[in-house]
Amino acid sequence: MSSRQRKAAPTDMWLAILVLGSLFGFSEVVLNGAIRAAGLPYRAAILTGVGVGLMAIAVAMFRKHLMLVGIAAVAMLGKQLVVPILHVALTCKANSCLAVLLEGLALAGTVTLVGRRLERGLGVRIVGAASAALVASGAFHYLGIRLAPCNYLLSFNRPGGLLAFLSTEGVSWAIASALMFPVGYRLGEWLREGALALRARQPLAYYATNAMLVVGSWVASAAAISAGF
Repeated sequence: MSSRQRKAAPTDMWLAILVLGSLFGFSEVVLNGAIRAAGLPYRAAILTGVGVGLMAIAVAMFRKHLMLVGIAAVAMLGKQLVVPILHVALTCKANSCLAVLLEGLALAGTVTLVGRRLERGLGVRIVGAASAALVASGAFHYLGIRLAPCNYLLSFNRPGGLLAFLSTEGVSWAIASALMFPVGYRLGEWLREGALALRARQPLAYYATNAMLVVGSWVASAAAISAGF
């Protein structure tokens, strides 16, 4: 069977949600801790870009845009490992989980509206990803202040606060997303053929590789949280 004749099965899509969501959660825990420890700027933007890049892989591979919400949901579960490990309240990561969910929802909505135009060129992917990030940041400004207000968010709870938040956070989220979505999309195009070919030729290697990515992401995240990273 040629690669063009291979089709993704529902199990492939569910597996991709689990794998990409686990990697997304890993980045939100481990990469987040590494950026904070290094004192690097634009931490939220970097994490947003990585998450958008991972979700772009699913867009290119499967063309099923609601998968992005599932990927975000798995990432949120990864972040909530702090609850059983550190015995903190579920609300401890409320706003960061909200940000992840809004990224998935905004990108899914944008990609649905753009449709097959994503396949036409780099410009559409850049503008679409940047627009989704701006929408997510605007929604986060409104909802985050009400869900779990912190001093930083409350500093934007004033007339003109939305525009100030968009210029401070939203623009950097949009730039990171515009950079990473095309990268993830291109990787997804490559994996679309390669992964299905591997499944057809060597199913054991296909499932074992995916299982290692999932288990490795969760174990590494749990270890980082336990170490206070």
